Amino acid sequence: MARLTSFSKFLITLLIVGVVFFAGRYFMNNTKTGQELKGKAQTEDGGGGLFSSSSSDANTIGVGVVTWGGYAGGQYWNNGFKPNAESRFKKDYGFNVEFKILDDPTASRNAWKNDEVQLLWATVDALPTEMPGLAAYDPVVVFQADWSRGGDAIVVRRGITSVSDLRGKQIAVAELSPSHSFLIWLLSAAGMTTNDVKIVGVPSPVEAADAFKANNVDAAVVWSPFDEECVQKVPGARILQSTRNASNIIADVFIAKRKWVEANRERVQQLYEGWMKGAAEINGNPSAKQEAAQILANAFDGFSKDDAIKAIDNVRLCTHGDNLNFFGLNRDFKGVTGEELYSRMSKEYRNAGVLKGSDVVPPWAKTAYFGAVEHATLTGNENAAEGQKTFANISESEAKNKEAVATKRVSISFRSGEFQLDENAKYIVDNEMVPIAKAFANSRVRVEGNTDNVGNAASNVALSKKRAQSVIDYLVKEYGMPRSRFIVIGNGPDNPVADNSTDEGRKKNRRTDFELVEE
Repeated sequence: MARLTSFSKFLITLLIVGVVFFAGRYFMNNTKTGQELKGKAQTEDGGGGLFSSSSSDANTIGVGVVTWGGYAGGQYWNNGFKPNAESRFKKDYGFNVEFKILDDPTASRNAWKNDEVQLLWATVDALPTEMPGLAAYDPVVVFQADWSRGGDAIVVRRGITSVSDLRGKQIAVAELSPSHSFLIWLLSAAGMTTNDVKIVGVPSPVEAADAFKANNVDAAVVWSPFDEECVQKVPGARILQSTRNASNIIADVFIAKRKWVEANRERVQQLYEGWMKGAAEINGNPSAKQEAAQILANAFDGFSKDDAIKAIDNVRLCTHGDNLNFFGLNRDFKGVTGEELYSRMSKEYRNAGVLKGSDVVPPWAKTAYFGAVEHATLTGNENAAEGQKTFANISESEAKNKEAVATKRVSISFRSGEFQLDENAKYIVDNEMVPIAKAFANSRVRVEGNTDNVGNAASNVALSKKRAQSVIDYLVKEYGMPRSRFIVIGNGPDNPVADNSTDEGRKKNRRTDFELVEE
């Protein structure tokens, strides 16, 4: 019988060790039990250590991103996606940054759990749906990178001209995603919920566009540039609404494990400051924007430089001032904060049945890491927050004839013959109108006062206009909204929605319609 040589024994030993190693690695990365063990270990040691599979060295911060223009600030400051000697993170702060494109949501979350990246893209609107599943890793929101401003849209078939026309229609949407959040908000602006439409769940906005082009659905929530493609390929199709007008709904942020952040406070601070400087340069310098676009085009498959420019134009690259507002650190700010968006969507997804009673969504105060934004020392106009959109003045006849995208009917009670808002009326405006007005901050708003048919018609028209004006005056004074944004209309008894011959009908007709209208 042949005897094994020492070298043969060595090779067999290596083979056995290799099999054990890869079998163990497969078990840890691809089985539920393995994931649970890793989660427990990472929670106990701060996310590094025994089960870390990061290929990066200790001097490199891995950032998981998607094919999206909103992260250009950091990528531009890094002079590319890979660590390099010309990175200003490297030059100014002495550490490397590596951006990893992780378009698949599940794969991206696994990469973050496995410490292949330390920071990971997320959106605050959809984050509540993820928090129960990420609880073992104790994630925190570190900073906001952008607002979607045209990057998300809803395309509709011929004959659908308003949100109310979607009632009963089939809508393709990637559930538990920013697209889902956008749809919820848009329906809310028309006094509707997802129960009023037929949701067709798809894996991503790309598949939503495919379903629309294949004539399988009546509408779809898609990403740019697929919105334009849908309109070109489906006769009569149109973009009903996009985040260019629904400007404060989808907020891209980065999350990290709390213990990693606490162990790397200085680097987190430096990463944030460099990123914000990069965003400010792109926002204010056309040549910087061109350079950033080229970096994106080099990294994204199938992207030309023009595609990358459009991707950047479809977002608001957030500055330090924007982050101060978003994290509620500017007491004078009256726009949408991260806390408002996160809390609102937690309720919306729970009402929709996505979040169950046993699902724990921690409050914003525990979810947000305020340190990086709070301690930054960025000053100057280039780091200031975004200003409000300006609206051109229009004539009353033009204002009245503008097509409404969404109409929300709100019952505000006034004393007979009066038009001033009492405290109860203000409460209704605060809860029913203000969230929509703030979320759709780039949309023009028409407020229409309506009455029943009791009394003199001309007097009712004048009174209804004064009541609509009172609502607008309140929004301008209390929330700092631009007066030029609003259109005031007094219909009097001329636009009933119910029978004026009954008490119940007259009550329905004494209402205020709050409408988002075409620009």
